[in-house]
Amino acid sequence: MSPTAVILFLCIILLTMIITYYAAKKTDSSNEFYTGGGGLTGWQNGLAIAGDYMSAASFLGIAGTIALTGFDGFFYSLGFLVAYLVVLYLVAEPLRNLGKYTMADMIAARFANQNVRGVAALNTITISIFYMIAQLVGAGALIKLLFGFNYYTSVLIVGILMTIYVVFGGMRATSWVQITKAVLLMGGTLILSLIVLAKFNFSISEMFTQLKTATPLKEAFLNPGNKYKIPVETLSLNLALVLGTAGLPHILTRFYTVKNAATARSSVVSATWVIGIFYVMTLFLGFGAAAFVGAKDITAIDKGGNMAAPLLAKALGGDFLFAFISAVAFATILAVVTGLVLSAASAFSHDFYGQIVRKGKATDKEELKVARFASIGVAVLSIIFALFAQKLNVAFLVSIAFAVAASANLPVILFTVYWKRFNTTGAIVGMLSGLLSCILLVAVGPNIWGEAGKAILVGNPLINLANPGIISIPLGFLGAFVGTMLSTQRDDVKYTEINVKANTGM
Repeated sequence: MSPTAVILFLCIILLTMIITYYAAKKTDSSNEFYTGGGGLTGWQNGLAIAGDYMSAASFLGIAGTIALTGFDGFFYSLGFLVAYLVVLYLVAEPLRNLGKYTMADMIAARFANQNVRGVAALNTITISIFYMIAQLVGAGALIKLLFGFNYYTSVLIVGILMTIYVVFGGMRATSWVQITKAVLLMGGTLILSLIVLAKFNFSISEMFTQLKTATPLKEAFLNPGNKYKIPVETLSLNLALVLGTAGLPHILTRFYTVKNAATARSSVVSATWVIGIFYVMTLFLGFGAAAFVGAKDITAIDKGGNMAAPLLAKALGGDFLFAFISAVAFATILAVVTGLVLSAASAFSHDFYGQIVRKGKATDKEELKVARFASIGVAVLSIIFALFAQKLNVAFLVSIAFAVAASANLPVILFTVYWKRFNTTGAIVGMLSGLLSCILLVAVGPNIWGEAGKAILVGNPLINLANPGIISIPLGFLGAFVGTMLSTQRDDVKYTEINVKANTGM
């Protein structure tokens, strides 16, 4: 246990607790809890979005995947970045203009139906839990590496901290924790990237040349096909990554923390710049870990490769840089899980309880109380699932959340705004077909079933796609289309009304 690491970790926790303390003083209404009062500027929200998005999968998972499999790991960086074009051009403005607190609010603006709202809230909770499992797996491996705690204790520590931030601080605390984390993560990644480049004399061509002989894969390290040997699997992964962001609930709720659609657009532009620079640097982290740590040492510490970046920091900068990068990774995880807990809790308290159980008659204090209890429930559920996912790479786990988001949420979001014929039946069938098909395909796939030590259960998978996006995403769109066409419901007047509101905010 490094004293430096302990001090830096305690500093991170103290800083985030101070933010939560001051935020808690202002979190006295459901509007404050869900949106932080909607007062963030474009660049502030852009940094918060980047902080939400640059998760354990980005910092720990992608670096590890690149280090172990070469070019294939960089697919995650490319997919995560390109995804923001879909958000910017198709989703951000209509969502901000139509919604209030959650994604379900946007859909309910067109379809005032409790079943639609209930299924949308179910999707939000499911996606948030999938995403949160990935963060907790990364946190467990990180704290185990640093302090020697066992994996289960490590997951519990992070779970308790994230619950405290959300229950007391709400969206205001979550936003400022994410902004702080984004600045720390960019700084830490830049330092590590520059040290790696210095080792190659600041020559990218020299780096590529040396990596042809530095790993067990030799020249194949720089070519695609080391991890994803089947082209259709590569396509499936990238479909999920590019389309999934526009359906991620913890990203979508960030557009309600600004005052109008113009600010929402500017925040996406700011976030895209920050995220773009960050994902370019993940290449240096992965290549550096491959060259200066080695696949054998990376997998000896964590089979999923999630500790590649901290191990690289130790190899190049000693104990202090190792402790700093690990503390930044810890801040990364804390920031993301608070956003996830908040989005899931908001879906339960605002959509399930406030609109379905209480028929919109819940008082502000009543809904706020339920939101805080829901935060605890979501955190406990995520911790339980994370305890069984220790062996999985966090980038993979996040890609599954992206597949669910792209399959279950995106079709309905797009059809709600852009298709006049779309109706209530189509919305329900589309969301359920995307959600259930994706989960079922994951359940019978190679990450659940496989050889002992490489999968959760021992056996032969029924389908060999690690990410089912290429099947489940079309099924989500098809379900929405077929459900609409089989129903006679139609309300052209309502569509005209929400079309004007989605595009103008009026």
